[in-house]
Amino acid sequence: MVFFIKALVAMFTVIDPIGLVPVVLSLAAGFKPEVRTAGIIRATFISAGIIAFFGIFGRALFSYLGVTSEAFSIAGGILLFLVAIDMLFGRQSGARETPREAREARTRDDVSVFTFPLAIPMIAGPGTITTVILLVDSAAGEPLKLMSIALAVAVTLITAACAMLISLPIQKRIGMSGILVMSRVLGMLLAAVAAQFILNGIAIFLHISVAH
Repeated sequence: MVFFIKALVAMFTVIDPIGLVPVVLSLAAGFKPEVRTAGIIRATFISAGIIAFFGIFGRALFSYLGVTSEAFSIAGGILLFLVAIDMLFGRQSGARETPREAREARTRDDVSVFTFPLAIPMIAGPGTITTVILLVDSAAGEPLKLMSIALAVAVTLITAACAMLISLPIQKRIGMSGILVMSRVLGMLLAAVAAQFILNGIAIFLHISVAH
């Protein structure tokens, strides 16, 4: 249960379902409600596929490249911390969407244009992929912990999809100020999770160094 809560907090903060509300309102502006709904659902499934792929094969990929778990834990923690800093200061994180990607998303007309930027990098961006790989690595192959990660991802994606589908009512209800406040709170939580990943990586590295 503790591991599930840890995984849920990590996924919820890095994906930031409430923070996706203004993104959807911006990217999907001008589209019919049914088209926007279809695009959001498609983006959610694409994100789920990407997250599942890196959750299953990510560790093997980095092992093939010679990247140790402690190195990835430290690097991943730093990346997540940068995302958290941007959330705390209300900036659009380059780890989720670059300025060029944002400009291109606004200039396209096809529905796939708001679907794919929404899926990659807004939902399944580098921060999300990093978090999933780190969580899977910390699960150490334990089936219960792996199931907890899968459940945490599913809950977060369902929450994100629901938030995006009712984006207009949410904005009217809590306003942009409310969205920004929630984003900052989530940023604090993500910063703590990132710091823990960094500390874990350093601890493992020091332990291995002392052992040798």
